[in-house]
This record gives sequence, structure tokens and C-alpha cells, in this order.
Amino acid sequence: MNPDDAGYKLLFSAPEVVRDLVLGFIPDAWLAGLDYSTLEKVPASYVTDDLRRRSDDVVWRVKAGEDWLYLYILIEFQSRVDPFMAVRMLVYVGFKGV
Repeated sequence: MNPDDAGYKLLFSAPEVVRDLVLGFIPDAWLAGLDYSTLEKVPASYVTDDLRRRSDDVVWRVKAGEDWLYLYILIEFQSRVDPFMAVRMLVYVGFKGV
């Protein structure tokens, strides 16, 4: 783990920071209608099909109206380029969306 990762993980553990990140960097109008007071941190560790333990850095979900919207915000802290990031994201979404 990169020494800076712990600091970023702590920073993005605050719901206000996550709200500002979403609203400031994703230019979709429907995001303004989400209830950011319901931001909830979701457990970020699981076991893969081949029994390896995996752990994400920070995962959140948020409510839209009466229902939970399973919009997971995966914040993956990278100290270098990962050419397989798209595959990693697919794995994260596959395990988190269940």
C-alpha cells in the first residue's frame, strides 16, 4: 500500500467530501436530486470465486426518493497506471451489485 493511501482513505470517508466529489466532478443533472444526507458507507471487503480476499478502499451508496439507488462510488487510489483497471471495476461491480 502506498503511504498516501491511508490519508486519502480517511479523507474520502467523510460523506460531505463524497457529496462534493460527485457534484463537482460528474456533470449529470440527475445527481443533484439524490439525497446526500443518506450517503452510507458500505462494507468494502469480500472473497472472490477463487477464495482470494479483496478489499476496496471506500464504497458508498445513496438514496433516491423512497428507494435506495445502488450507485456505488468506488474510489480506487492508484499510485501508478493499471492497464487492467476496467477489468477490476467490472469485478467490483459484479460483487457489489449482488
